[in-house]
Amino acid sequence: MATLSIAIANQNQDIELNFIQSKIKNLEVSSGGRLGISAINTANNMHIEYRAEQRFPFQSTFKLLVVSAILKQSMADTDLLEEKVIYKQDDLVFWSPITEKYISAGMTVSELSAAAMMHSDNTATNLLMRKLGGTEAVTAFAHSLENHTFRLDHWETELNSNPDVDQDTSTPLEMRESLQKLVLGNILAAPQQEQLVTWMKGNTTGDKRIRAGVPKGWIVGDKTGGGTDYGMTHDIGIIWPPNCAPLVIAVYLVQNQKNAVRREDIVASVTRLLVNEFAKNGKIAIVVNNEYFYDSYDYAVEGYDYENVYFIKANYTAYRHFLNETERFADSPYSIKIIKQQ
Repeated sequence: MATLSIAIANQNQDIELNFIQSKIKNLEVSSGGRLGISAINTANNMHIEYRAEQRFPFQSTFKLLVVSAILKQSMADTDLLEEKVIYKQDDLVFWSPITEKYISAGMTVSELSAAAMMHSDNTATNLLMRKLGGTEAVTAFAHSLENHTFRLDHWETELNSNPDVDQDTSTPLEMRESLQKLVLGNILAAPQQEQLVTWMKGNTTGDKRIRAGVPKGWIVGDKTGGGTDYGMTHDIGIIWPPNCAPLVIAVYLVQNQKNAVRREDIVASVTRLLVNEFAKNGKIAIVVNNEYFYDSYDYAVEGYDYENVYFIKANYTAYRHFLNETERFADSPYSIKIIKQQ
């Protein structure tokens, strides 16, 4: 039986929240499959996990680790990214929208990395893996990040898509932790980290997944994955709310029927639930002259469907009054509108 864990760092006991667990379970049932979720609010280290330690075929989300391994090597080999790679027609595999255009000219390692991250180009990924030393080298890099459940056994496009087989799998928890270390930690030097983030923000394959589950104006960098079998629909990403610390999310969906279609809407709905739950840490959002001021770890945006989050519209004087005299708020002479979202 799947349980939902919602915990704050330094607390000794996880808190089960029946409400969000029932919401996620309902989404899982409606998908006709199995959801794996790992998410963290880096502002306060609150994390939400659902089947987070179960294995899922990672599909193209593993390309994050391939490209990151290349960037890691480029820290020592400063010419690596500009090195030209020549390949042949026979090297092309299915879904190579960028590499198929440059067979005669070849592409640099940097261009191949961009193609793999932003367009999920399979041939680009294989050429990068060849540069690294194959599947074992990518697995070793993942293990260096303490992603010990990660195992890459095949090249594109032969990755395992059977959810009952351990080959080409990892867990949502360790994939999310790897992403967090690569984008927010010190595994990569600043130039390489900035390049990775740029490629993730420029991803062209995720508009209906994590990106579709956040309010307008929020910034997302992600890497999707999916397969033609079992309707696999994955996304791992970083979310930057305005003026707030980022969220890191991994969502994996594998359906029960082999001929099932992908369900990008499930990933978007899971993202909304996660953002809503994180938002409950802050109870107040204050709007002053159409600018948002965030209290605590509040990610509120007016008009977005947050539960139990209050929105306060006020002029600057009323805003100052609220901050300085909270106890007298109910008797405030200023015009402040409070809206409770249902």
